[in-house]
Amino acid sequence: MVDQVNPGNEAVNKPEAAVPLPEKVQAAPYKRRESRRPFSKREVIPSEFVEKVIAINRVTKVTKGGKKMSFTALVVVGDGKGRVGYSLEKSNEVANSIKKALIAAKRNMIRVPLSGSTIPHQINGVCGAAVVMLKPALDGTGVIAAGPVRAVCDAVGIRNILTKCHRSNNPINVVKAVIDGLSRLKTVEAEILEPAKVEG
Repeated sequence: MVDQVNPGNEAVNKPEAAVPLPEKVQAAPYKRRESRRPFSKREVIPSEFVEKVIAINRVTKVTKGGKKMSFTALVVVGDGKGRVGYSLEKSNEVANSIKKALIAAKRNMIRVPLSGSTIPHQINGVCGAAVVMLKPALDGTGVIAAGPVRAVCDAVGIRNILTKCHRSNNPINVVKAVIDGLSRLKTVEAEILEPAKVEG
């Protein structure tokens, strides 16, 4: 089509030369850094203690500035040979609360007298409203106990025992009641030696 205003101007009538679009630049293949150290599995060192996490609770503290949420961890630690300890610690994260509880439980361990794979005699442990009956059992009976009591028995190294929780199932009070009962156990040898120490 000829321009009516400038019929002699052929340059205006010619379409502009199409500008070639740049070819799509292909991304270079991803190369892993050679400076990275080769992946190696970390060696897990087995612990000499039996560690049991019994309960983890979320605690909310209401303050003037708002609500502060934290976590509490109830942990039992034992060596399976008559030593046991427990702790209840709090932190902003679950992992930190468990770590703090394990360290505190290892510091506060008590020695429990055992008679083979069971306890020397029957005893009742008390803490608050919780009452836990601990009764010796024959070989092959196993640990007849609920969650918190079973965790403590496994940590101590007791393999045969009969237990019963009365009045309260609060895991914190139940664990404290079991530790109270185990701490008051006595053997015949201890009963014979104690009067001799007092007389001497």
